[in-house]
Amino acid sequence: MRKLIVAVMVSLDGVIQGPGGPDEDRSGGFALGGWAWPYASDGEAMDGLLSHPFALVLGRRTYDIFAGYWPNVSRDAPHGAIADAFNAASKHVATHYPDTLAWANSQPLGQDVVGALRALKQQEGPDLVTQGSSDLLHQLLASDVVDELRLLVYPVLLGRGKRLFDDDAQPTAFRLSDSRITSTGVVVSRYLRDGDVRTGSFGDD
Repeated sequence: MRKLIVAVMVSLDGVIQGPGGPDEDRSGGFALGGWAWPYASDGEAMDGLLSHPFALVLGRRTYDIFAGYWPNVSRDAPHGAIADAFNAASKHVATHYPDTLAWANSQPLGQDVVGALRALKQQEGPDLVTQGSSDLLHQLLASDVVDELRLLVYPVLLGRGKRLFDDDAQPTAFRLSDSRITSTGVVVSRYLRDGDVRTGSFGDD
């Protein structure tokens, strides 16, 4: 069975909006885009995640950002290995416009996004990994389908912006599997689903 993994760049105060660049996501008047770049470490924070086969699960905004960037990154560029992995991966996209998915290996999730992901999890294949996609993440966390969190916590406070968790997230227990610090101070932590807070069922209980 495949796992659904949420992999996300997040500030100390929980903001996930616009880490990659100033114009990545200005919605809501957000003007601090690009906050992750001073801590970039040539893919160091992503190495563990990309070392195994994976398929991407993306919201439409993040898909368009990725599709406009990664296919244009050459193999000998600093992030060439990430580009190769993203370009080769299957992409499952939450979108109202399925006919406009031009990036290679892209397919729409359809109207029932959560139902489609539940079905994909039952199939054979690589794990499903989300990147960015704040609206989609909220939907997944509210639907209790997330199996693992990979949090890349950056040492910045942003004060405002879209946050990883909202009030609709389902009560779920996670176990810290491993954690490390990159050379630029990004804390990379892996949390595995470990139980249900509502029933008090944890681990091997």
